[in-house]
Amino acid sequence: MKLSFRFADETAFYKGKVRDVYTIKNEVLIMITSNRISAFDVILPKEIPYKGQVLTQIAAYMLNATKDICPNWLIDVPAPNVSIGKKCLPFKIEMVVRGNLVGHAWRTYNSGKRILCGAHMPNGLKENDFFSTPIITPSTKAEAGHDEDISPEEIIEKKLATEKEWETLSNYALNLFERGKEIAAKQGLILADTKYEFGKINDEIYLMDEVHTPDSSRYFYADGFEERQAKGERQKQLSKEFVREWLIENNFMGKEGQRVPEMSDEWVNTISQRYIELYETVIGKKFIPEQLSDEETFNRINQSLKKIIH
Repeated sequence: MKLSFRFADETAFYKGKVRDVYTIKNEVLIMITSNRISAFDVILPKEIPYKGQVLTQIAAYMLNATKDICPNWLIDVPAPNVSIGKKCLPFKIEMVVRGNLVGHAWRTYNSGKRILCGAHMPNGLKENDFFSTPIITPSTKAEAGHDEDISPEEIIEKKLATEKEWETLSNYALNLFERGKEIAAKQGLILADTKYEFGKINDEIYLMDEVHTPDSSRYFYADGFEERQAKGERQKQLSKEFVREWLIENNFMGKEGQRVPEMSDEWVNTISQRYIELYETVIGKKFIPEQLSDEETFNRINQSLKKIIH
């Protein structure tokens, strides 16, 4: 999708790195997930076919598979890359749940620290080892836009959530993670870590945004996991990490003076195929590519809005 749309009763528009978000009557959000791809806070020069559809449909699948745990924002998916849902007042917290010692947690642990965001990490662990029980390591957005570690005590102290809200957020996050692990296990995967975002409508807490997608989560392949751990080998991951690795190999990490490497059509197609593979592996269904014109997408959104907005 190339164009920006104009909808009746539109009250706000936000263009993010990957998503275009329209607000209708201050109560409904239209989230269009583009085929844009970003890494190191930079939008790469070429779009990835079907990426928007992959992420939208994994998120919709996971939101439907977890709606018995907590209410979520999603109302409808009228087009392959479009989600329509309730506008919530977001908590300025990302609820990061970790089942394995990986990524930021591993870097913190490897530096000698054993407490991350108020969560204790036991001695004697190796990179990618399981925690005995999942830990929550919340983060918050700083003014500059980078995520910053924060403890539950600081969250309550800074009034980012009340004590009661924090308890609800924690319970929701851990129960969602448990469900995410169960879904992953059926597909021969391990959900290593993920993040959840929540918001409120009046006094009710809702799960927002995407859930258990490879853009917000890290998956390991379960087959051979223990053997690789025992030998100290790298784990096989299912995430968009391969794009970051390609950029690093080509001397790009988003720093000043660095240029994004040339993206050949072949490489763009490879990334697209990897995203389709992510979809099929994570939810265990055949991916059916669907491409709509801007006009058809616009019409489908409007038809959906007529049923939602009264």
